[in-house]
Amino acid sequence: MSDENKTPRQLIGTVISTAMDKSIVVYIERRVRHPLYGKYMKRSTKLIVHDPEGVAGKGDKVRIELVKPISKRKSWVLAEILEKNAA
Repeated sequence: MSDENKTPRQLIGTVISTAMDKSIVVYIERRVRHPLYGKYMKRSTKLIVHDPEGVAGKGDKVRIELVKPISKRKSWVLAEILEKNAA
């Protein structure tokens, strides 16, 4: 199977920090069903994302893509900004 037919894995999250140079921290929240009780619970992840131009701001809603590792903790890159923060 060739790699050209595959689309990269994408997630949508909120920027919670822009303190680093060319990097942002994105908060991903998902809902998972409890295996025994069936109740839906919130689970979250913070990912370090490569933002080469530094265009994302705190509170922005962004789409990120999985890429080959850029550094020890960075394997995601900013694909697009879906919604800018009003403040």
